[in-house]
Amino acid sequence: MKFPQAHTLQQIATIISSEFIGDPDFPVLGMNEIHVVTPGDIVFVDHPKYYDKALESAATVVLINKKVDCPEGKALLISDDPFRDFNKLTKYFRPFEKSTSLISPSSSIGDNTIIQPGTFVGNNVVIGDNCLIHANVSIYDNTIIGNNVTIHSGTVLGADAFYYKKRPEGFDKLISGGRIIIEDNVDLGSLCSIDRGVTGNTTVKEGTKIDNQVHIGHDTVIGKKCLIASQVGIAGCVIIEDEVTIWGQVGITSGITIGTKAVISAQSGVSKSLEGNKSYFGTPADDFRKKYKEIASIRQIPGIIEKLKDNE
Repeated sequence: MKFPQAHTLQQIATIISSEFIGDPDFPVLGMNEIHVVTPGDIVFVDHPKYYDKALESAATVVLINKKVDCPEGKALLISDDPFRDFNKLTKYFRPFEKSTSLISPSSSIGDNTIIQPGTFVGNNVVIGDNCLIHANVSIYDNTIIGNNVTIHSGTVLGADAFYYKKRPEGFDKLISGGRIIIEDNVDLGSLCSIDRGVTGNTTVKEGTKIDNQVHIGHDTVIGKKCLIASQVGIAGCVIIEDEVTIWGQVGITSGITIGTKAVISAQSGVSKSLEGNKSYFGTPADDFRKKYKEIASIRQIPGIIEKLKDNE
């Protein structure tokens, strides 16, 4: 998430009431999670295990809960609770904006686009040309939809990321300030849910077709011309490359990559990154042929046991 205009380190420190290390006029251009940071961004870290990763990332401002040596060319914001203060910045730069109508007057809707009754279009939404948005779709603020997109009833675009910090009193939510981008020629089935990014974008690229009841987590990127069948669940920060096929009821864990033209069979559980141009099956998902050989071998075990008993 980039700020509307550049701020100084001192201005940011004032917003969250924190100490800082660095030039007071050090430029701050935005804030992002570590997997999408660029120079000028703030990244937060609150566990020693990840200090080095944050300090060595592309981010040039690190919101951290310990005074450490500041890397050259960077700045630090010192906070007793970086998670809390990252939320403060999200609220400051991307505050919740109440809607006052079913289709916000600040939205932009292209030529020949049809929006059926009961659909909600939030603030600053952009919808391209020749789209068909069926009844009772919910499109949250700042979503961008390309041309020739079809979205079926009951789908929700832009719900919050499922991202929580466990505290003694309960779970504290990381506030979502990101967006959803749906590119041209995408079809979304009914009752799908696509969560917006925490600070970046959740993206469905050109030509992808998604069946009913599919969930896509925050900051995930779905490549071009993918096919995703019903009841698939994809966690946050997943990269699915182009022309991947995912059949029904597949579950995919967070932070992994599915390679180009991979095919994942129904009811598989994906717990690690998978190479492209291969077919996969099972839980944990593995090479299709290898997995079926394993199943065939397992089926032989009762017979082997009986033969052993007969030979006793």
